Amino acid sequence: MRNYNNTLYALIAILVIYTVAFVGFIMYSITNFAFADFYKRLDLRRNLAAEHMFNGKGSHTGWSLTYVEELNNQREFVIEFDGKSSIIHTTGFDTSLWNQVQKTGESNFKVGNTFYSTKYYPYKGKHYIVGVSAENYFYTHHLNYLRNLLLIALVLGVLFVIVVSLLVKRSFIKPINELIDEVKKIGSENLYLRLSEEKDKGVLNKLANTFNRMLNRIETSFETQKNFISNASHELNTPLTSIIGIADLALSKERSVEEYKQAMLKIVDAAEKLEKKTSALLLLARTGYENNNLNFKPVRIDQIVMDAEMTVKAINERFHIKTDFSMLPDDSMKLKVNGSAPLLQLAISNIVSNACKYSANHTAYVALGAFENGVLILIKDEGIGIPEQELAYIYDPYFRASNTANFSGYGIGLPLARNIIKMHEGDLSVSSTLGKGTTVRIELPTIKRL
Repeated sequence: MRNYNNTLYALIAILVIYTVAFVGFIMYSITNFAFADFYKRLDLRRNLAAEHMFNGKGSHTGWSLTYVEELNNQREFVIEFDGKSSIIHTTGFDTSLWNQVQKTGESNFKVGNTFYSTKYYPYKGKHYIVGVSAENYFYTHHLNYLRNLLLIALVLGVLFVIVVSLLVKRSFIKPINELIDEVKKIGSENLYLRLSEEKDKGVLNKLANTFNRMLNRIETSFETQKNFISNASHELNTPLTSIIGIADLALSKERSVEEYKQAMLKIVDAAEKLEKKTSALLLLARTGYENNNLNFKPVRIDQIVMDAEMTVKAINERFHIKTDFSMLPDDSMKLKVNGSAPLLQLAISNIVSNACKYSANHTAYVALGAFENGVLILIKDEGIGIPEQELAYIYDPYFRASNTANFSGYGIGLPLARNIIKMHEGDLSVSSTLGKGTTVRIELPTIKRL
């Protein structure tokens, strides 16, 4: 921000300097033009006066010009001198200005508001200086008015530049400060918040969009971790409790070899189930970290759905999944999407797992199909459903419907799945009827053909 202020002040200084220089240039140019033009007018009258004096009738005293318009306070004068520096005779000339007169040629000079034009003339062996003086009305009146006008324009221009610059600064800084305020509100406890994105394609909108995409990745990582903790605390508890119970029961008293053998077989069976669940949970956990770098590549969505089903069954053997592939297209390219297979598997696994968990028959119905430029995944259950008034909150992290008190969970599976789908430029929507079940609709864009 400090660099921006320095840049703004530098630009203001440059504009002010340019305005001052521009006004000064105009004043200088007009003044020079006014002087040169007036000297030309004086030269004309001087030449006419000399022509009248040396070639006309009458003496050189008491003559006047009647051929052209007389200038303001115009006076003609003639100086007779010795050819060097001494005045012999003069008419109408202030001798104190003699040193400013060119003795061998033409000269133009100014004293106060009076302008002079003189020229040396030799005549009949004598030496003369003929000259004309007058006040420049344009210089004394119009030029002063112009100077005052330019000074006022300069002051107003500088004020305008400063005011406009400050307004531009305010209008530019305001949305930045708003973005900063929104960023300050985002923490680990509310990663679901996003920066406001405007409809325009400006730099700030791109910045907000980039930041929001980064938040999507961070939130996915956080929720993956919490998702793992949620699943692990519930799914690992049952086989561990079973192993500990069997072992305690076997050790509670002396038993026969066959009884110990049966206990060990039960422990091995529970341990195998625990190993499968642990492997599946670790697979889901890794997807949020190792594969959250957005290095997307073409993947087949039907394969991802099948892998997700296997993962869900590995975590909980009571869950059942019925898949309908009757709507699959003949062209396999219509099933390819650009994305991360583990992340998509994580999203679908969470939704399928929820469908099984909240159904009395622990069964999820999955259908996969394709439409123009996209694939469609429908995941349906016949479970408890979601109250209509609570549907607006289902994507909020940690939100759980009021009818889920008897089910374990932390309310992070669906928000996590939605974030992953959004990262793949897809859409996830939920429809539900209380007591009859829930349907999740996922749409993902397929790879564009060249």
